Amino acid sequence: MPKFYSSILLIMVFINFCSYGQKKTLQAKSTVESITIDGKNNEEAWKTAPIATDFVMFEPDNGKPISDTKKTEVKILYDNTSIYVLAILHDDEPNKISKELTNRDVFGISDHFSVSINGYNDGQQDFRFYVSSAGVQMDCLAIEDSEDYSWDAIWKSEVTLTDFGWVVEMKIPYAALRFSKAEKQTWGLNFKRVIKRDAQDQSYTWNYVDTKIGAIITQEGILEGIEKIKTPTRLFFIPYTSAYYQQNEMGSDKTLKGGMDIKYGINDAFTLDAILVPDFGQTKFDNAILNLEPFEQQLNENRPFFTEATDLFAKGGMFYSRRIGGEPIIEPETKINEVVTDYPSTVDLINAVKVSGRTEKGMGIGVLNAVTEKTYATIRDTITNVSRKEVIEPLVNYNVLVLDQRFNQNSSVSFVNTNTVRNGNFRDANASALLFDLNTKANTYNLYGDFKYSYINDVEDYDGYKTAINFAKTSGKFRYLFTAKYLSKNYDINDLGIIFVNNYHSVYAETSYRIVNPTKVFNSFKISQNINFDRQNTTGKNQEAWYQINSTATTLKNHYLEFRFTLNPLDRFDFYEPRVYEKYVYVPKSIVGYAQFYSNDNRPFHYEIELSTEKFDEENRNIYRVFGGTKYRFNDKLSLSYNFEYTRMTNDRGWVDFDNDDIIFAERNRENVQHYFTGKYSVTNRMNFNLIARYYWSYSDNHEFFTLQDDGYLKPNPIYSENKNRNFNSWNLDFSYSWWFAPGSELSVLYRNYALESTNLVEKNAQDNFSNLFDNSLTNIFSISLRYYIDYNSLKSKR
Repeated sequence: MPKFYSSILLIMVFINFCSYGQKKTLQAKSTVESITIDGKNNEEAWKTAPIATDFVMFEPDNGKPISDTKKTEVKILYDNTSIYVLAILHDDEPNKISKELTNRDVFGISDHFSVSINGYNDGQQDFRFYVSSAGVQMDCLAIEDSEDYSWDAIWKSEVTLTDFGWVVEMKIPYAALRFSKAEKQTWGLNFKRVIKRDAQDQSYTWNYVDTKIGAIITQEGILEGIEKIKTPTRLFFIPYTSAYYQQNEMGSDKTLKGGMDIKYGINDAFTLDAILVPDFGQTKFDNAILNLEPFEQQLNENRPFFTEATDLFAKGGMFYSRRIGGEPIIEPETKINEVVTDYPSTVDLINAVKVSGRTEKGMGIGVLNAVTEKTYATIRDTITNVSRKEVIEPLVNYNVLVLDQRFNQNSSVSFVNTNTVRNGNFRDANASALLFDLNTKANTYNLYGDFKYSYINDVEDYDGYKTAINFAKTSGKFRYLFTAKYLSKNYDINDLGIIFVNNYHSVYAETSYRIVNPTKVFNSFKISQNINFDRQNTTGKNQEAWYQINSTATTLKNHYLEFRFTLNPLDRFDFYEPRVYEKYVYVPKSIVGYAQFYSNDNRPFHYEIELSTEKFDEENRNIYRVFGGTKYRFNDKLSLSYNFEYTRMTNDRGWVDFDNDDIIFAERNRENVQHYFTGKYSVTNRMNFNLIARYYWSYSDNHEFFTLQDDGYLKPNPIYSENKNRNFNSWNLDFSYSWWFAPGSELSVLYRNYALESTNLVEKNAQDNFSNLFDNSLTNIFSISLRYYIDYNSLKSKR
């Protein structure tokens, strides 16, 4: 008998394993019945539609079947214009369903359901549509390891909460999808359900996704049954109008703007996006900082046109969109009696167009063009009081081209070109990249790399290149990665990309271990170690050399922990801090410790803390950093959060000035303090009030000066006595109201004020700093913007 039971058990395990290994198939049912999207399943067509059920846990206990108390059933209908999704999500504790109201594309603390559709069934790209239990929509374009939530489709959904759980109903027009011209469609398909409870998050998928395998999209199921459908004309107009009132100590100003965004489906695969007379006045503010580094501050992109559906343009890291409409590149030349009275901080964008998409055979093509206007600085003669203008940025044409061929459902070869052409006798630039990303059929191993080339046409032309190769094991509990790269001296993509460091070669190795199912202590656990060496090409000196061990874990109570230890055991040299080519400065050995605790954010009160310290092999030279944050959800509509960050650097050393032929460094104490406050009140799932306030203060107090020597070491300089201290304060406040009154249409109202103060007089009293900031000019802006979405097909049907 024991042998018999053992055999039966072995057979059941084998059958269960095989069922996980094969793809599930769901048949969509055609309907001519009008489906009302109301979160109910009253229509007759739903009663006979095939059911997708038997969901399997994705995380934390990968592979565990969903319990009967959380039974999930999904059906799909289709007609000539759309597919319809009905999900019935059972829950034996309906009073515990999380349902926080949030802005669109913000998940919040809510249960949610999603459908992922790959119209070509090629394992490459998903169109994902999420609905929370509060009725909030989220959507994205997804490739492996990347989800683009700036992409917003126009679709409908409604949710009904019941005594047995909740029900989702969705209508996704074909205009929001991409698929082949085949008469009988075969799509990649998966559903996902996320259940949030105080103790734990649980997520389930319809088709089993093995977390030991690096790829997710290739593990989707199949949707069949859709026949004889066509992509409708994809032509959308989004006209807008906005009004601004600005007031500061210089006076007040009123501005009225208008323009239009156009989206046009060139064919089934490609879409054209264009902005005419762009207006980015309501985009989120940049976090200004006291930047004492040799590099520019890298800013986040907040302008919708440059964030929506830009996954192709991100290939190879060649495109930094903040170059377009960023700071002018030329410093004006002034005579003895002249001063600059007006220097614009940004350049206006005239227009921008992008075309992107992917063919049925997996060829992705992206083309982007943007033109910025000629910009002048105003210079005044202090004796004659006569003003003149000087060009600080010519008319510039920016271009990006991407070709990305995908194959075998998990591999690709790509070509990227960026081109910057400035009108007149100004610097032009061109950069190209050839990329490859190859995966084994089982997604076990990954070989990827690149070769990049840049050419600059300037007073003196120069070119450079960069190449890298990487090999990784990407599945299983044990994984590893090996990397080698080389960057030549003149490799430069900074006209339309961003790079800080070149002229070096490096090797990197990493090994890691993770659990794929919960233990008695952890839901998830990963430990990794890595080692890296960067060596400067010309001198052969070390730029970076570290060993690091890192551990992350999620407890059974859904708390997150992370610990990191980094050892920099070798002397290093910084080739950029001196601000002079071929000069470098010594950086001593150091040790770094880091710890983070992030509490379960499913609970109404959530907090987090990060601690880090770096100790240098130099007397009293240290860095300390503390970050703390807390958030409280009063109810599903109202939440407030506050974050605090403090950094102190003792006996830090950095460049401060040039004195004739000498490069002057200072030993200094530095402190950075940042307070960040946010608040959210959601009236409905389409109407929200949001508050963001940020105060930042930083100073640098020099107490000893040095002269940089040719060997990279510093020699005391008791003669230099210029005041190169810095004290910097920044304040921003945004209070906004947004109402999505129709699909794709939004009314937004914004009140913004901000102030900035920079001086060489260090003030170490926080209260005095804050007061001094508001004694200076405070700029107030009030704006109203209306965007209205017009679908050509709707106009056509009405006519």
